[in-house]
Amino acid sequence: MMSRFSCTLAILVTWPRQAGGQERPRLEFTRLIAHWDQYADPAYLTFVEEARPEIVQVGFYGAHFWSLAHTPQYKGYPAHFPVQGLDECGAWFAELNRQLRQRGARVVGHFNVTFLVGDPDGPQGPRGFFKFYRDLWDEKQLGPKPIADPIDFLQKNADGTPIVHDTYQIGGMKEYWACLNNPQWRAVLKAWVKVGISRGVDGFIANYFYRHNCLCPHCRAGFKEYLAQRFTADELRRQLGIADLAGHQFSEIVGWHDPKESTPLRREMLRFSQISTKRAFDEVFVRYGRSLKPDLIVAQWNHLGFFSQISGDERCLLPSDLWGRDEDYLWYSTGSAACYTDLANGYLGEGTLQARYLRGAFDDKPFTLGKYEQSRIRVAIAELAANGGAPMGFYTRFRDPEARAEIVRYYRFLERHDALYRANRPYAEAVLLFPRTRVHGGDIAAVEHFKRWGLALLDQHVLFDIRPDDAPPDQLAGYRRVLRLPAEEAPPPTDWDDFSRFDAPKTVRVSASRPARGHELTLHFVNYNRTEPAQPKSPGRGLADEKPIPVEGVRAEVRLPPGARVRQVQVLIPEEPEPIAVAAESRNGRVQFTVPKFLVYAVVRIDLQP
Repeated sequence: MMSRFSCTLAILVTWPRQAGGQERPRLEFTRLIAHWDQYADPAYLTFVEEARPEIVQVGFYGAHFWSLAHTPQYKGYPAHFPVQGLDECGAWFAELNRQLRQRGARVVGHFNVTFLVGDPDGPQGPRGFFKFYRDLWDEKQLGPKPIADPIDFLQKNADGTPIVHDTYQIGGMKEYWACLNNPQWRAVLKAWVKVGISRGVDGFIANYFYRHNCLCPHCRAGFKEYLAQRFTADELRRQLGIADLAGHQFSEIVGWHDPKESTPLRREMLRFSQISTKRAFDEVFVRYGRSLKPDLIVAQWNHLGFFSQISGDERCLLPSDLWGRDEDYLWYSTGSAACYTDLANGYLGEGTLQARYLRGAFDDKPFTLGKYEQSRIRVAIAELAANGGAPMGFYTRFRDPEARAEIVRYYRFLERHDALYRANRPYAEAVLLFPRTRVHGGDIAAVEHFKRWGLALLDQHVLFDIRPDDAPPDQLAGYRRVLRLPAEEAPPPTDWDDFSRFDAPKTVRVSASRPARGHELTLHFVNYNRTEPAQPKSPGRGLADEKPIPVEGVRAEVRLPPGARVRQVQVLIPEEPEPIAVAAESRNGRVQFTVPKFLVYAVVRIDLQP
């Protein structure tokens, strides 16, 4: 078994430093929209014209497309295809891409890499993906089939049967999972990438990166090779209880799992899963995709929630030198963790900590949070813009006239002040370290400790960044205070008198940045206060339920960069047509001012002398 797969699996854990080869220009953008449905509405293109996003995440080019576009269920979840038929729908997407690029947007298509809908056989014969593979594969378009039987692509149980689910029951069909450790499956993905590029996409965002408890020959051999390269025989015996690796029979090779049931061996299984998934992504999208289109945008759609680790987050055990490497932007879903408020109990339904973590871990490259937010449109946009992200992910609800008007207003605001946002850098006085190394050791309690500290610092209005605790020391050198969590639970620090200070409600979050060009400091104030829906923890029905309550009287005393002198202070508010000049007093290396009344978002420009 080992000899059959060893030649390919050596690549699995022996990684080149630069998977993409040559250095590429860094992609920068500040405005993104994404849709899985309603994109066939004639109003969609006019909305794009009005909002003017830079990245439009739309269309399907992976397993969703090839599983469902030809079926009677083409109109439904998940892709809501506008027309039936592989060729017909493919041509429709090609025309949509042309129309979007004509409007100045770059198109990133969704690409499901493992999740297959269909039935291998039955009274109606093969259906879904299996119908496509057996009867509709076009060799002129896709090249030769990699293998004859599509069952050989699938993730397998210990007894060799395919892993099968029936969560969605689309058309009564089952759900199967292809194995990314299978080189023949990666050949299928490459064929789909080639077709997608021919249809005019600028890039792909890959999703459904799930390696389940697969025990197929590729995973068995791959995991053994991984362990052999990572551990000596003595370490395997002492640390993992494996006396004879070559002869060992694994009853499981899990991916995500319950942290309460985690063990050193299970975490090695998860680490192997995430490394092998990254390896497949790099092979298919980075190396192959960019060999066809050198400027191909590549990204992953991943999940974070409120820092779910081991049981969530596709990168939670990924080594730091692979984390986001050669990827252009990040998409992280917050799921149900941030789509409602409970203000009486201090819960703002925010993604501020997640945004700062992604920004710090990804070296300030673009990212977005996929918030399942249908009501607080303005705050979702402001939150990302304030923390270096690109609004706004899902739920740009262009069919709701009120929501559409606010999306356009806020996107035009970001465009108008683009110089403040594009490639800016955070301005922070402290850094809080995310305990990634402790997560790798199975210490999930450290994550709860981190969240408590992070929320307390936000409530105290400290200007702080977040970086992983395995960041290189030079990345921590510029901060006045580095906050590394103690081994035992402890209260967060409260002695911030010598730092910038803000007299503001706890429902206001404060952050700061420095533009890529120009001599200024930018402060961002995001107001989460609102009249909540009558039903507790309700996500609301739409923008009519956002109901922000304006805030006024926010006082700021900002510590300036060494030697800086203030020329003027202006406030920008999306709902106000012109900048507002405010009186400011400078002394002892600080500037003091009061922020005018604002609804959701206020941006303070502190203009500094060169």
